Amino acid sequence: MNRIDGKTAIVTGAGNGIGRAIAMAFAAAGAKVVVSDVLSDDGERTVREISESGGTAYFVAADVSDVEQVENLISASVTRFGGLDILANNAGIGGGKLRLHEIEPDDFDRVINVNLRGTFLCSKYAIPHFLAQGDGRIVNTASTYGLIAAPNAAAYCASKAAIINLTRQMAVDYGPDSIRVNAICPGYIDTGLGRRASQLSPDAFAAATAIREKAAGMQPLGRQGQPTEVGEVALFLASDAASFMTGSIVTVDGGCVTTFNYGEASN
Repeated sequence: MNRIDGKTAIVTGAGNGIGRAIAMAFAAAGAKVVVSDVLSDDGERTVREISESGGTAYFVAADVSDVEQVENLISASVTRFGGLDILANNAGIGGGKLRLHEIEPDDFDRVINVNLRGTFLCSKYAIPHFLAQGDGRIVNTASTYGLIAAPNAAAYCASKAAIINLTRQMAVDYGPDSIRVNAICPGYIDTGLGRRASQLSPDAFAAATAIREKAAGMQPLGRQGQPTEVGEVALFLASDAASFMTGSIVTVDGGCVTTFNYGEASN
């Protein structure tokens, strides 16, 4: 039931980390995957890895906050593979480590534009294709930071919380059209700090990694998740195995939002 043979799927932010894992999972389950990212080299690498594994993939560069680039992404996907069945809105950025009054307005807007506006735009231009065929599946990548607050992450928390309720609202509007919309909330996932890594010195990278691993170690499962573990959940939600799920917000977080963790205070 987790097979999606013959389906065409777009995965945004698929050059690295969770997006790459979703694209790989979709391809392994039989989908034709349109890999999209602003980083062309990384996106093309994902396509090569899918092809080398016997899958089918195609790269389209796109900034999901830009209307024209999103329109091109959708139209290029339909032209290439003859249709569109699945959209994984995964592209996203962090907002830095600042309290709200320290954030520059342009930086706040950039996080909202990529994370929330990008989800809106990709969905807006994909949905007409889903309506025309009477079927569609959307999987949005939110975050546990959209369910609970986290220090120094105002823009990111706001954007991910908005994606969660946008997911529910879209499920209400489009359920009668057989379009299912669900969201994943990853917790601590071992992506090597993603794109932040290139912005950090070796010492800063090591320190940030240690903090993240310590925080993950205090969660019920006691470790970071792997991107593949999120990819498999995205595949489930995009497949017929989840045919009676829409508006669902699925945590993939090692249990981190299930309990208040006292950390060192409990020792």
